[in-house]
Amino acid sequence: MPLIRFERVYKIFGPAPAKALERVRAGLSKAALLAECGHTLALDAVTLAVERGEVFAVMGLSGSGKSTLVRLVNRLIEPTAGTITVDGTDVTALAPDALRAFRREKASMVFQGFALLPHRSVLENVAFGLEIRGMARQERERIAKAAVADAGLEGQEARYPAELSGGMRQRVGLARALAAGTEILLMDEPFGALDPLTRREMQDHLIGLQRRYRKTIVFITHDLDEALRLGDRADGRIAILNEGRVVQVGSGREILERPADDYVARFVSVVTERDTSFAAPKS
Repeated sequence: MPLIRFERVYKIFGPAPAKALERVRAGLSKAALLAECGHTLALDAVTLAVERGEVFAVMGLSGSGKSTLVRLVNRLIEPTAGTITVDGTDVTALAPDALRAFRREKASMVFQGFALLPHRSVLENVAFGLEIRGMARQERERIAKAAVADAGLEGQEARYPAELSGGMRQRVGLARALAAGTEILLMDEPFGALDPLTRREMQDHLIGLQRRYRKTIVFITHDLDEALRLGDRADGRIAILNEGRVVQVGSGREILERPADDYVARFVSVVTERDTSFAAPKS
């Protein structure tokens, strides 16, 4: 059974999303909804399944709905309609206390903007989630130190975020997620603000950690190269969104060789024109 499942999930931003949803279900397009009602259709009847232990990359252009999608898993954004289940639990039905426990214990998030506490050291940032849980200081520091080492930050425990490079700050964010011990990592373009070399290093590091820990990772990116690399080396899949709809889900090879529509084909052409090793084999 998939660990995470989206069933006909809609998200509409605006003052009256329920009324707007009726118009969408009646066939109104995203552009027409915005023009006529002033509402934004972010996700349109999304159905997806994420298997336990896989790296599931979600990609698309800006405004495709990918960041909205990942934030629905732990209800940082509330869905307008549909259900989201995690390990058989309907996350959309969780009461506030149960939702807070879910965020602490089941799904950690790594943001592009790092989201570090500037007045806390590296070790204190990594241990923060455990502190919120009420864990004793000695135990949380032990766990945090191990996560710091896993993230490649040994010797940096006493430094503060302002003293770190962008890549190192992102490692702190990753270490904090690892320290939480959650089964699921939600990563919203975590390497998007990094320079190309650092970004590649972080991809390699994440792949290494995945082989060791087998987390379930939902990884948001606008970069097909990144999605292909993570999917290929971590045995994952890719979902491509367009205008809030899922247009294709598959392995990197499947998407490259058999794009579902012209939208996907345009993404594919960028890679295949640059690197002929990705081209489909001739019959």
